[in-house]
Parts: sequence; structure tokens; C-alpha cells
Amino acid sequence: MSYINFAKNHRHLPYLVLAALEFLLLFLSLYIVKAIQILLNVLPESTLSSDPVVALIYAAFLSCGSLAMGVYLAMMHDSFKAMFFRTLVAYCFLGVLSLSLLSSIWPFFNLTGSNLFWVVMVSTGLTLIARRIFNRLVASDRLSLRVLVLGTGASARQLQIDCEQHRRSLNIRVVAYLGSAQAAIAPSQCVALPEDLLRYCIDQRIVEIIVAQQERRGSDDSNGLMNELIRCKLHGIAVTHALSFYERELHRIKLDILEPSWIIFANGFPVSRLRDLTKRLFDLSICLVLALVLVPFMAIAALSVFVETGRPILYSQVRVGKDARRFKIYKLRSMRQDAEQGGNAVWATANDDRVTKVGAFLRNTRLDEIPQLWNVLRGEMSFVGPRPERPEFVAQLNEKIPFYAHRHTVKPGLMGWAQLNYPYGASVADAKGKLEYDLYYTKNHSLLMDLLIVIQTVEVILLGKGVR
Repeated sequence: MSYINFAKNHRHLPYLVLAALEFLLLFLSLYIVKAIQILLNVLPESTLSSDPVVALIYAAFLSCGSLAMGVYLAMMHDSFKAMFFRTLVAYCFLGVLSLSLLSSIWPFFNLTGSNLFWVVMVSTGLTLIARRIFNRLVASDRLSLRVLVLGTGASARQLQIDCEQHRRSLNIRVVAYLGSAQAAIAPSQCVALPEDLLRYCIDQRIVEIIVAQQERRGSDDSNGLMNELIRCKLHGIAVTHALSFYERELHRIKLDILEPSWIIFANGFPVSRLRDLTKRLFDLSICLVLALVLVPFMAIAALSVFVETGRPILYSQVRVGKDARRFKIYKLRSMRQDAEQGGNAVWATANDDRVTKVGAFLRNTRLDEIPQLWNVLRGEMSFVGPRPERPEFVAQLNEKIPFYAHRHTVKPGLMGWAQLNYPYGASVADAKGKLEYDLYYTKNHSLLMDLLIVIQTVEVILLGKGVR
């Protein structure tokens, strides 16, 4: 799929075009409703504004609603039905609620009542039609990018599995796997290395070669193959390492093929005082706003914990932060007081019987995390970053998972890239899966990426994703 590199993150160009088209449709929805009212001689309860500022604000709020509910991710990975219901929540719940609150505190924005209802209905219809057409275009095999995978071993097989799992979002077609038919790939999909690789790629309309094999330096075969790849590169056919393909298309760093040299020579992993300053200002701004908004909810939640199971209302745990420094994290207690008898750290499990009834609600809504705003204010945590783990788990994971310690080069966060893309982790295998997303964030984090993660976390809270 075509993409652009924006703010150190690869964005799929077709979905950016769709987002821009939807923004235009949302903007025009006000004028369409107004034109229909005039045409049908309808007298609404209040005059529908034709101010472009109002239309821009309306379009911006509903676009943020789509991001918050993961509408575009649903288009990539789920069915049209799933996307449809997410759109209804984004527009008819989040959009209407936020716009109604805005109009109540800002008289200039007077889009309310039946006017708001009909504008939202028109917007919903137009965007759903646009997405339906878009899905059919993207799903068309004629628009799929034809790629060639160099390799037939374990790495190529894993790449094949991952591409199948994300077929809707990748929109690529693997024409063949170059290499021995006696390896991990089915023989019917394997092709022997042609004498003229460039001519083969031209004949098969290949636009990219993904290298998913172990490099063997020094042999005549490897030197000849390298020359063939150089020819392809110089004739406009992209040659991409499998690790870079994972980063670009799946937004993760694949640990099984990660080499230290790639970390050393790859772009990314930004470290600068300006970045630290902007991130700190971002943290403080959101933290202070949320602290004011969530005070009533915090009080009700604390009272509920006390009524159900008594004291303590808060509990603290030692966690590992940036540069492996330890600090105390604070949460509203969601488990029984004897949840960890003997003081031994225990992974949370699905339907954990240690979780109280109030605690289950707090975990589903993430209200138990509110006290961590104090950690953000103190600078021990950031608003966005890898979730901090307990020292007992970190020691275990450092031994079993390569590169695990590198996630501690950035501050831990209240929310993170891994939480959006990976289910709740409660094992070494889960920690490895989450680390692939944490390393992607560590390499590519930016203010824009932080903002997008904050917006998309709304979906996690509303749908209770990743909770145990």
C-alpha cells in the first residue's frame, strides 16, 4: 500500500485521502442540510449557521470521534458492520455529546437541537457511502501492490502468517517466495531464484522485494544475489528488509529478526531537549485538565471502594521507570486486601477472582488509574509511553526477552502504543508481543503520535479493551 512518512510515522496514503475526503463531507454537511431546509421550505427551531468556522469545528470534532473509536483501524481489520457501529458511537454519541457541551459554554457555536440531529444524520450517511466505495476500491486485486519475498525459511513463513492476519490493512499481494521449496513455505508458492531477477520482476509487475532471509556473506551466491538486488533497486523496484516492512506496515519492531546493528544504524530513537520539553508541557497540560474534570469521579470511586471493602482505598506498588529507576505508582484498589499473600508478585489473569465488583468497574473504565496523574505531575511518568512493570517481572523479562531493557529509555506512561494494539499481557509471551510495539514507540515517538494515542485511547476506555 502507498504510504508517506509523516512526523517519523508511516501513514497509509489511501486512508489519509479518505480522512481528508470525509473531513470535506463533514464540512459540507451543514450547507447540505441548510440547502434542503430552504428547498423544502422547512422552518427549523433555530437558524442553521452558515459560518465556515462552525462547519470547521463540527468537522474537526467528528473526525476526532472517528479516530477515538478506531473507525479506520476497524476498516482495516474488521468487517463493515463493526465499522458501522463504531461510526454510530463516534458521531451520534461522542460527537453529539461533545458538540452539545461546546454549544452550552460557547454561544457562538449554536449548532443544537434538530439542526444538530439532521446534520449528524447527513454526515453519517455520506461518510458511510464514501467508506463503502473506498473498501471496494482498496479490496480490488487490481489495486493491490505486487511484492516478492526473498526467502523461504522461518522468517519468511512468519512474514506470510502476519501478512495473512493483516491482509485487509496491507493490501498487498505476495506473488512468490524466492528460495528452496524444501523450507517452511509451501512448495507451490516457492520459485527458484531466476537468473535475471530484474527481468522477472518487470514481467511480474513487482513493485517491492522484501528480504526475509539470513544473509550469507562472502559466498559467490550471495555476491551474485546482492548484485541482482542492486540492479532492481536502481531500476525503481524497492528493496526492503523484513524488519523495515514490519515497522512500516504493521507499526511494530519484529523481535525475532531484530539485530543490534539495526538499532544502531536505523533512523529514529529521538533524544533532544526540545522533545523532552514539549513532551513535558504536553503531559502537564493534559494532566491538569483531566485532574480538574475527574475530581468528582475520583471521589465517587474512592467512596465506592471504601463502602465495598474498606481501607486502604489507595495502594502503591514499586515500578521500573526511565533508565531503570524505581518509583511508587498509585492506584485505586481494585482487588482484595490479600490479593498477594506473602508479598509475591503475581500476574493478573482473565476473570481474576481477586478483583472486587467495584474494582472490575474501575478497571473497565480505567478509573483506577486516576491517581497516577500524581506520578505524571511529579515527572516519574509521562502521559504516553510504555506501561511500567514491577521490578520482579522486569528482572524475569530481561533474562528471557532480548532488548527488553531498551523500553526503559523513555518514560513510562498512563497509556501507550502497545495498549492500543495488543491485548492485556500476563505472560512472558505477551510481554514479548507488547515489547514489539513499545520499541516502535521508542523509535518513532513524537508529539503528534502522543496526541493520536491519547485520542484513540477513548476507544479502549469505552469498549473496555485489554482489561482483566
